Amino acid sequence: MSKNLSELSGRKGIVDNLFDKMGQAASAEGTPTQEKLDQLAEEFLIGKSSAYGTITAYDFMKPENKGKKAYVCNGSACLCAGTQNEVQKELENHYKPEEIGHMTCLGRCHENGAFNVGGKNYSAKSATEIAEVINGNGSNSDNYNVKSNKEVLTAPCDDFESHYALLKNVITQDSAKVLEEIKLSNIRGRGGAGFPMGFKWESCRNEKSEDKFIICNADEGDPGAYSDRYLLEEKPHSVLFGMMIAGYCTHAKWGILYIRAEYPESVEIVQNAIDELRANNLLGENINGSGFDFDFKIIKAQGAYICGEETALINSIEGQRPEVRTRPPYPTQQGLFNKPTIVNNVETLAAVYWIIKNGGDAYAALGTEKSTGTKLVCLDSFFNNPGIYEVEMGTSLSTVINDFGGGFKSHVKALHIGGPLGGLVPTTMINDLSIDFESFASNGFLLGHASVVSVPEDYPMIDYLEHLFDFAAYESCGKCFPCRLGTTRAHEMLRKANTSDYKISEELFNDLLSTLEQGSLCAHGGGIPLPAKNALQYFKEELSNHFEK
Repeated sequence: MSKNLSELSGRKGIVDNLFDKMGQAASAEGTPTQEKLDQLAEEFLIGKSSAYGTITAYDFMKPENKGKKAYVCNGSACLCAGTQNEVQKELENHYKPEEIGHMTCLGRCHENGAFNVGGKNYSAKSATEIAEVINGNGSNSDNYNVKSNKEVLTAPCDDFESHYALLKNVITQDSAKVLEEIKLSNIRGRGGAGFPMGFKWESCRNEKSEDKFIICNADEGDPGAYSDRYLLEEKPHSVLFGMMIAGYCTHAKWGILYIRAEYPESVEIVQNAIDELRANNLLGENINGSGFDFDFKIIKAQGAYICGEETALINSIEGQRPEVRTRPPYPTQQGLFNKPTIVNNVETLAAVYWIIKNGGDAYAALGTEKSTGTKLVCLDSFFNNPGIYEVEMGTSLSTVINDFGGGFKSHVKALHIGGPLGGLVPTTMINDLSIDFESFASNGFLLGHASVVSVPEDYPMIDYLEHLFDFAAYESCGKCFPCRLGTTRAHEMLRKANTSDYKISEELFNDLLSTLEQGSLCAHGGGIPLPAKNALQYFKEELSNHFEK
């Protein structure tokens, strides 16, 4: 990162934001005009090359995006479901091939056939449905099951007045005592790393600065995961409440929601919820006479998977390329605009309301000793009951798959759980795992976001690995050599083995995976070897035609 660029971007504060303006400039044609880009570079004093370098890193701002009218989801869930070739073909009956782009992922993993037209997301299983959408007669509503064995995040929402009566009460209390409840809950981040939220908040609180920020990371775009979308669209006030409590505990005045461009409906719904808060005088200076100042800003992301990593996300908000930062310093010390910053994901923040309402001890009593609380699990279209299921940590994976999900519609050989960087679990191990961080880690997997992508019996594992490394190479931020080169070389090897008589040296491939694990700056390069290693361990016989000792 460039500390100077961070300072320059932050001169005007968060309201007048460079990245936001870049996105607005790209909205008309799919990419900013050179004239507008030069104007922004001059306005923010960042240099024309820096401005151009930024827009070329994002799917929905790069020059290649100009003129795109439709986008097809190419996420793992839709890929395995086999729906997207037909979607692509039908869209080509209405648009030129160069007018069709791709998105990953639209959060329609429960029904597939996902595409975006006119800035809205749709799912369609037939050419007729797609034609109706393009003609303006289609519906973009979708349905999925939402059930729980312990309602925390999925509990019915209190009415607005009751919901924020709790906030009004909290901001009259000692903020240190409020933070203590978060620490007592022992809640760990639900975005993958499982880092204790209370520790992160306390670290930021202890930093001396007039300006601090709370960022909601709503850009964790793991294919198969649509729990963030559910919370943003169905429980927006739970997320906003959590951010306000974070601000109160850490003395931050701004909450920033960095929401995926692939979730356009989420942006609109959250903005409406913010407007409702403002109309009720619950934002701005001296909220309810408490002396607490807090406000919100939505930043619409522009298509870069790496922004799920917190430092790349911070760079993005600053209008820089979404490259991972070296640590230390950590964001709680030096984050957005070089100021102390908290980054939490949607699900973690949404749990704060229940914790404050019921107490940290009550939350800690749920789940297991080290994995407290509940977890949202997303099941894709291969299940008889696809949907989002909230389960107490420690619930067996078998319960989720068979009791909640109703089992599989067709034969499935593996479950890719936790996103592209998560573990590839053979279905023979369903009875060996429970939904908690320790169970997955001790068995050589990763719980992560707890998205579940089903790999059908007839889907070649070599195809799936090739897809994963294609995705990893495309989405690499490019800052570190091991990830930038390693993911590309792995993809080349897998593609060659899949399309010719070439056999990959297992020793060479394992050496490459080791380099990625040990040498990458972040979990993108460091995590992608996990599913590959799982595949080589559990599907060795199937892959034997493509690998040699």
